[in-house]
Amino acid sequence: MNNEKNIQVIIDSSTDIAPRLENRVHIVPLTLSFNGKEYLDGIDMSRMEFYEKLENEDVMPKTSQVTPAAFDKVFAKIHEKGQEAIVITVSSGLSGTWQSASLAAQAYPEIRVVDSCNVAIGAGILTEYAIQCIDQGMNLRELEAVLIKMRSKVRLIAKLDTLEYLKRGGRISKTTALAGGMMHIKPVITIEEGQIRILGKARGAKKANNYLTQQVQEYGADTSLPVLLGYTGTSDTLLKNYIQDSRSLWESQLDDLECTQICTVVGTHAGPGAVGVAFFSK
Repeated sequence: MNNEKNIQVIIDSSTDIAPRLENRVHIVPLTLSFNGKEYLDGIDMSRMEFYEKLENEDVMPKTSQVTPAAFDKVFAKIHEKGQEAIVITVSSGLSGTWQSASLAAQAYPEIRVVDSCNVAIGAGILTEYAIQCIDQGMNLRELEAVLIKMRSKVRLIAKLDTLEYLKRGGRISKTTALAGGMMHIKPVITIEEGQIRILGKARGAKKANNYLTQQVQEYGADTSLPVLLGYTGTSDTLLKNYIQDSRSLWESQLDDLECTQICTVVGTHAGPGAVGVAFFSK
């Protein structure tokens, strides 16, 4: 965990961070439900176990927001140690988790809550930026203000490998999913103003990779700030294919592309085989 004197960073389990930063954050889990049985995300069920279950069982899991009581348990420990904390949550447009954190934080003036207006690796790079600011000596008030300013520059763009899970979740019709599957349609999505929006569609994996790269170029990635790639499912093969197809975009800019397995909340609706890129726009 962070240096005792530092501002503590608290996230919920729908935020994806680079593995090297896991000891720098407190993670408050969402709840997963399969066939009525509940699991604490990342505690009772790992991400790999979740994706194995998702891929092998014909059941649509459900996710529940973090409760104010769950946040309060973490906040109380921070308070007892005389520390301060910043809380970065999944977009309030996608979950009630921000509201739960805000309610719990009312009793703790040393704790500030920031809506990331994003999810998964998008919230993850905002978290990494917060850690960098803390390491540079920024105080809590300054940190809260800069995160609110910088969150509008976060871009998360992802391509889905299948429409099956959007169909299962009732996001699209069976007819749309069937037609898309027959034509090998790969939707490319983004998060805008805290909500999911479809940017476009491509036919086939290669064209989808190219479209994803094109969108990153159009937004203009600031590679001096955190960049994080992610994938859903048990295999990172499609992510590796994307990295190979988009190498011209990154090879002169970054020494290393960090990657992670994407959270269960996104995995539930995106299904396995999704590939995402999160970066700050210039």
